[in-house]
Amino acid sequence: MQVPIDITFRHCESSDAVRAELDRQLKHLEKFDDRMTSCSVVISGPQTRHRHGDTFEVNLRIAMPGRKDIVVHTAREAAPEHEHALVALRDAFGTARRQVEDAVRDLQGEVKTHAVESHGRVTKFLAGEDCGFIETADGQEIYFHRNAVLDGAFDRMAVGSEVRFVEEQGEKGAQASTVRLIGKHHLE
Repeated sequence: MQVPIDITFRHCESSDAVRAELDRQLKHLEKFDDRMTSCSVVISGPQTRHRHGDTFEVNLRIAMPGRKDIVVHTAREAAPEHEHALVALRDAFGTARRQVEDAVRDLQGEVKTHAVESHGRVTKFLAGEDCGFIETADGQEIYFHRNAVLDGAFDRMAVGSEVRFVEEQGEKGAQASTVRLIGKHHLE
């Protein structure tokens, strides 16, 4: 970290245990990316005099070059286990760690892409078989099997049923995977 951590305590006292946990969490976070330039932490304690049931709130802001700041806010109502400052702090840094990992993947170009779903209609079923064919918008016929149909919808399908699917290359040509039965209200 290029700048020392900025820690603010509201409605609670600073403790050696909390500062030690902050240092431990920051060192762990820096293992994922050492380019963080600054980190500010606000720990807000319970605002009432109750000993139990009131929770801590943690706000983090981590600056990284070439990225928007990573901001984490743990809401008071979110988790009853945040009655303890260390638990709220660990949860906030866990969320920040996932965001830092995502930011690093983005910077390295390792963004996961999802297959684009195609749209089509069931044109025929093979008699006595658990498979059939889907016709795409460009008139191509794509093979599909019962096991590729999501949510057990194979038995609800009929000729003319509209589906969304991902086209893959199989042993004998194009085939559909992750076939999802849709209704008319799902059309684009």
